[in-house]
Amino acid sequence: MKNVGGILLLVVTAVAAGALFAATITPPPPWAFHVNPPGTAPKNDDVTPKHVPGSSVALTIDQTRDAYNVPDWHPDAHPPMPEIVAHGRKPEFRACGYCHLPNGFGRPENAPIAGLPPDYIAEQIADFRSGARKTSEPKMGPPMAMVEIAKAVPDDDVKVAAAYFSSVNLRPWIHVVETNTVPKTHVSGSMLVPDTTGGTEPIGDRIIETPENLGQTELRDAGSGFIAYVPPGSIDKGAALVVTGGGGKTTACGICHGQDLKGLGPVPPLAGRSPSYIVRQLVDLQNGNRNGRWSALMKPVVAKLSVSDMVSIAAYTASRKP
Repeated sequence: MKNVGGILLLVVTAVAAGALFAATITPPPPWAFHVNPPGTAPKNDDVTPKHVPGSSVALTIDQTRDAYNVPDWHPDAHPPMPEIVAHGRKPEFRACGYCHLPNGFGRPENAPIAGLPPDYIAEQIADFRSGARKTSEPKMGPPMAMVEIAKAVPDDDVKVAAAYFSSVNLRPWIHVVETNTVPKTHVSGSMLVPDTTGGTEPIGDRIIETPENLGQTELRDAGSGFIAYVPPGSIDKGAALVVTGGGGKTTACGICHGQDLKGLGPVPPLAGRSPSYIVRQLVDLQNGNRNGRWSALMKPVVAKLSVSDMVSIAAYTASRKP
């Protein structure tokens, strides 16, 4: 907390310096901004109860797809969910825990919100509602859904949900693997999943974040995490950018996000969070699609970053213990 005053000074400085940084329009990389292909709504004629490891709960596929009754495979792994988190308010808005999962760990297509400062969570809802926070890819479903939810959800419910998710500690959820070759993937359910035909391809300058167990993830099992394949050497390159600023290319992240990247005051933690999500936020900030209270501080930080730099930064932050 002792650095919060310094952070506020940096915000003022960033606002004053903002005009010096011309906006760089970065096309949203499709491997981070997942757009479902048309005609891919899931179909189901299987009514048999399903199970996941480590749980005695039995749910049908239709039950796992009920956005107003969160599938909770591991009810003892988190505090009791408030009504807004478990059920939302039908038909106005779905349950928070449906997309972000009961523990708030989230999936690559949305935000991992477990352990975020409650005021920060509430502020993001306000930004979605006001139009201050948008997405660089309007065809991507989850960010656009958040805009509609933010417009419908009352502030009292936001406070309850924010307090709940802030109380849950994020644990290691994403396994970062450096590799030259990755499974071939496609977008399904707003995330990258392996092709049914198998096969591999060069990773290139991408992050391929995909379920460790697709079957469990499709059942919305909050106990089954993700693998993030990243280019060889990207973690070390990211460390140079995150820890020291990469020789003036950016600003060391620890100044505001804490030296351990676990947050500082109202500034959110970065360690162990979805690298796909982190890249989306860097692109959105660079493109001027995030304009909330703290965004001014980030404008000069992201101004000179290439997508390759963003890949490295996200690989490094995701590899850190939350």
